[in-house]
Amino acid sequence: MARLSGTKKILAVAGALAIAHLVVRAKTQQAEAENPPAGQFVTVDGVRLHYLERGEGPVVVLLHGNGATSLDFELSGLIDHLARDHKVIAFDRPGFGYSERPRTTIWTPAEQAALLGKALKELGISQAVAVGHSWGTLVALAMALDAPDLVRGLVLMSGYYYPSARMDVALMSAPAIPVVGDVLRHTVSPLLGRLLWPKFIGRIFSPREEAARFKPWPKWLSLRPSQLRAAGAESALMIPAAATLNKRYPEITMPVAIFSGAGDKIVTHEHNAERLHRELLQSRLHTIEDAGHMLHYVAQEEIVRAVDDIVERRPGMSFQQTTHHS
Repeated sequence: MARLSGTKKILAVAGALAIAHLVVRAKTQQAEAENPPAGQFVTVDGVRLHYLERGEGPVVVLLHGNGATSLDFELSGLIDHLARDHKVIAFDRPGFGYSERPRTTIWTPAEQAALLGKALKELGISQAVAVGHSWGTLVALAMALDAPDLVRGLVLMSGYYYPSARMDVALMSAPAIPVVGDVLRHTVSPLLGRLLWPKFIGRIFSPREEAARFKPWPKWLSLRPSQLRAAGAESALMIPAAATLNKRYPEITMPVAIFSGAGDKIVTHEHNAERLHRELLQSRLHTIEDAGHMLHYVAQEEIVRAVDDIVERRPGMSFQQTTHHS
């Protein structure tokens, strides 16, 4: 009887996973049908990348954070603000949105920077200001270090620049684990992610309320199994990536604008933004008071001015300076 009971439990778990898989697959198909690719595609080294392009003028490349897509910059209004006087290219980084992420490559910041750099050249772009948010700042930094002729300056928002203990890394990395992670991201992980969505969104916008512009975000597009794998992999890579890159920060000689929310609950302002500002003598630190991780929803004009400072080589971008914004 005990053996039969154990068999029933296994069958019950298998049945529950099967039902979860069907729900996830249906939600994924619905999300993709309701939110088709809004931009264009370019293929580099066999990897198909999706990107948005807007405006004319000096080129600005936008690199989103972990779990997001180019849509994040669209909803925030940053693309529209920048496109008034610039040509804006906003990539879906590998594995996010509608960009591919082959499993044959470990997509470190350096690997992504190399791929996106080739994509820019394929698009006829020889130089650009790189604007990164969160995990995207690591890609922007890697691009500046490995292709300094391509990057005329950096605007970094809410970045994680130095390794530190992170309790959330193990939990968020689970969907990237081979086999076990594959099962989780096709069954349990998307459902759990949907359940925890309000708490997560509250945390990234805290101490402010969720921005009204963010509310249309297609939740199930972010919870697709493919995107959860990419997000899990980047969570696992975050600490070693920062540990590798921070040794090379002194090599950066171009102007850098660092934006940080004083109330950021995801990355510590003092440990990351202030420390990087002290290390890069040519940087300018913009501390946004009463703001959290999603600075591109609250400081669009300041970010645009920082880009303009770099493009126009205005005085003030050649020495260390700190500014505060309320």
